[in-house]
Amino acid sequence: MSVQITMPRLSDTMEAGTIVRWNVKEGDTVSSGDVVADVETDKATMEMPVFDDGVISKIIVEAGKQVPVGTLIAIIEVDGEQSKSASPMAAASTPAAAASVAPTQPPIITTTASEPRAVPAVSAPASVAVDSDGPRLRISPLARRMADELGVPLALLSGSGPGGRIVKQDVLAAAEKMRAGGIAPLPAAGSALARTGAGGSMALALPVAPIGAGSSEVVLSGMRQAIARRLVESKSTIPHYQVTMRFNMDPLLELRSMLNEQLAPQGVKLSVNDFVVRACAIAMRAHPFFNASFAGDRVILHGDVNIGVAISLPAERGGGLVVGVIHQADLKGLRDISSATRALAEKARGRGLGPEDMGGATFTISNLGMYGVDNFTAIINPPNSAILACGGAVEQPVVRNHQLVVGHEMQATLSLDHRVIDGAMAAEYLKSLKQNIENPATLLV
Repeated sequence: MSVQITMPRLSDTMEAGTIVRWNVKEGDTVSSGDVVADVETDKATMEMPVFDDGVISKIIVEAGKQVPVGTLIAIIEVDGEQSKSASPMAAASTPAAAASVAPTQPPIITTTASEPRAVPAVSAPASVAVDSDGPRLRISPLARRMADELGVPLALLSGSGPGGRIVKQDVLAAAEKMRAGGIAPLPAAGSALARTGAGGSMALALPVAPIGAGSSEVVLSGMRQAIARRLVESKSTIPHYQVTMRFNMDPLLELRSMLNEQLAPQGVKLSVNDFVVRACAIAMRAHPFFNASFAGDRVILHGDVNIGVAISLPAERGGGLVVGVIHQADLKGLRDISSATRALAEKARGRGLGPEDMGGATFTISNLGMYGVDNFTAIINPPNSAILACGGAVEQPVVRNHQLVVGHEMQATLSLDHRVIDGAMAAEYLKSLKQNIENPATLLV
């Protein structure tokens, strides 16, 4: 029996996907849950598993090609029979076929296909099949990926699965033996180290094509193209305007220093941004139009206060920005906000954020203060009605109680949708935000 694998819809806005790479080839045996391909959506690159046991009888869409959601991309034979033919652009014909891939999975941000790596000269294990194409290692796609990520040479692996197949447990055992024996793992394929060698400079991991006269062009990933489209749409369809206010940061920095000293034994370190998220969330509860979306002939006032935090991705992950969402931020304390923000940042720069991590934001904060930026403006992230751009807490001459002293001040600029929020409402919100930030003890209760 043939089971069709179609291009899944891995995000709510996804209309097409690109096969970044196949983790299997025709003739490979797969089990339910095996990740057979990495698919680039409009938001990230995500793993695509299968839900059937069988053999990959045909791969229809080659790596690097973009096809619409629902397009037939591969076929699995679950009874050992090979499919005679398949139309490259055919859609799934049965509910069972459409359900052969998971609808949503946490994204894995990737930028390059696997690269060949040298392995130590060791005896080959018995987990090798010989067919008309020559020797072929019997290894599950998941085990192959784990070996690549853990730096375990395939030549060191021997299989304990059915028919000598190498499975996940075999890779983990080999990695443990390597650590115990003091053997350094090989750099993961596609990693900065693998691309440049130890001590080498890292190049941007995007396809670059020379166009003459010393110039070149970089092919944008699907995610970068989506970012470009949405920013143009936001700037051209939303009537932006900006309002800026300065905040006295001395009380907040003093409280933060004291709390971090007390919380250090527990491994907790609060950032300035954690306080800003908390202060914005409390102010949003008091000013509901900052927790709203424009909907043509009406404005939707949201119930939950969900704050999106802009996270930059490193060049080796393709660059760009993603927005991780802290749900019900007004109900979270500083410690919970700090933990949630750190987890989102680590996940975004590691495995990647899933749809549940990026959906539902009602307000966004972009903070460039850690880069030394004093002031900037940001573009609204639809369907939000506002975004706050925060600069750094800069030490400078300031007037306090009619005296010229040295203090820390931060500039923050709101970009606003004038269809939802007018100038007076913006001023009232910033007044509340200033009260929260300059009296940080109120953020603890």
